[in-house]
Amino acid sequence: MVTVRPAGPEDAADVVRVQIGTWQTAYAGIMPASVLAHLDEERERRTQVIRERLASGSSPFSTLVAVDDGRVVGFATYGPYRRQEEEGQGLDPTVGEVLAIYVEQAYQGRGAGRALMDRAVADLRDRGLDTVRLWVLEENSPARRFYERYGYVADGARHHFRVTEPDGTPVDLPVVRYTLRLR
Repeated sequence: MVTVRPAGPEDAADVVRVQIGTWQTAYAGIMPASVLAHLDEERERRTQVIRERLASGSSPFSTLVAVDDGRVVGFATYGPYRRQEEEGQGLDPTVGEVLAIYVEQAYQGRGAGRALMDRAVADLRDRGLDTVRLWVLEENSPARRFYERYGYVADGARHHFRVTEPDGTPVDLPVVRYTLRLR
């Protein structure tokens, strides 16, 4: 049975393992293969960054982990909405955002993602927020279906998510924004 709890610094390597593994499966054919292959080379750096963020206690963002039999199988990171360039940049504390939600492929469709989203949304609601947003790769149909089943609605906002090829070439991938009204 999957349980959800706040992530601690000791979970950083597992969060990165889930994120990299999920990117490599979910984004195959969407994101350049060279970018996905290069993720393994960044594992230590990413783990250190997440460990420091989780240990600092000063981040405006919270991370939850989904655990099954002692193994982290998913995570969600959420907090105040990150405005895009055209919105004035910075954080908007009046709107929530799910920055990331990833579940190992073997656990997708088994309730782990729903449990993570339920807990993140409840926490944002408890903070007095009535709107939650998230950005998703336009071509990521399975994730979009999950968000739509949850109650999120594509609100028409579009942007791009920039990844960098190992040779330094930037690649912009289209993303769409979804909004969930809590009240």
